[in-house]
Amino acid sequence: MPAVHHWRVPGHWRAIDFLSDLHLAENTPRTFEAFAAHLRGTDADAVVILGDLFEVWVGDDARLFGFEADCARVLADATARRVVAFMAGNRDFLVGAAMLEACGVMHLPDPTLLHAFGEQALLTHGDALCLSDTAYQQFRALVRSDEWQRDFLARTLSERRRIARGYREESQQNKMRKGTWVDLDKPAAVEWLAAAGSTRMIHGHTHMPADETIAPGITRHVLSDWDLDHPGAAPRAEVLRWQASGLVRIAPVSA
Repeated sequence: MPAVHHWRVPGHWRAIDFLSDLHLAENTPRTFEAFAAHLRGTDADAVVILGDLFEVWVGDDARLFGFEADCARVLADATARRVVAFMAGNRDFLVGAAMLEACGVMHLPDPTLLHAFGEQALLTHGDALCLSDTAYQQFRALVRSDEWQRDFLARTLSERRRIARGYREESQQNKMRKGTWVDLDKPAAVEWLAAAGSTRMIHGHTHMPADETIAPGITRHVLSDWDLDHPGAAPRAEVLRWQASGLVRIAPVSA
């Protein structure tokens, strides 16, 4: 497994909100407004975003224009009020230091062992553990390489957006062929937890929110994706809150 990063939060914190897989884009205005309202209105000490905040991120220069600039303003506004931490997902792995620093957002490596409320939880986006999707794992290794990223980011912003559209279309076709999301490899998840010295994992990526015992004494908490914009689909928007009394699933704060 990758090296584990440790994050110990202040002892006076009362609540931490986790969310992931919002897939924000220009065509998701209701989801964007719900996200903005929660970041600005939550009473949690921190909001932890475990990947795929954006449908796609083609480079930090995108934050200066249009919809991405609106997202950057929301993040910067939120970080003036509370800690906001971000872990990259499979859609927004190109979010870099320039974007995070401009918005005051903390970077979380994947995986991170969070120490809070006298307990621990291993945080990960989850895609690295979807081992049965071998085609994706090969693609993931390619696009996470320094060489690929240098070549991609050297292209113009408009060219990067065009390439990203092609990747999204291919991804949608692959999901339609498979008919379901690939789940995490549970034995591998248990191995990660054992190596990190934790019995609890919090992750996103699969769009299958649940609290599940995956081995004796070992639990995973899967975050909900968010979608408030597509007709015919049940609205989805959920926050996993961790406080001293435990984990609870709540609705996001309304505007």
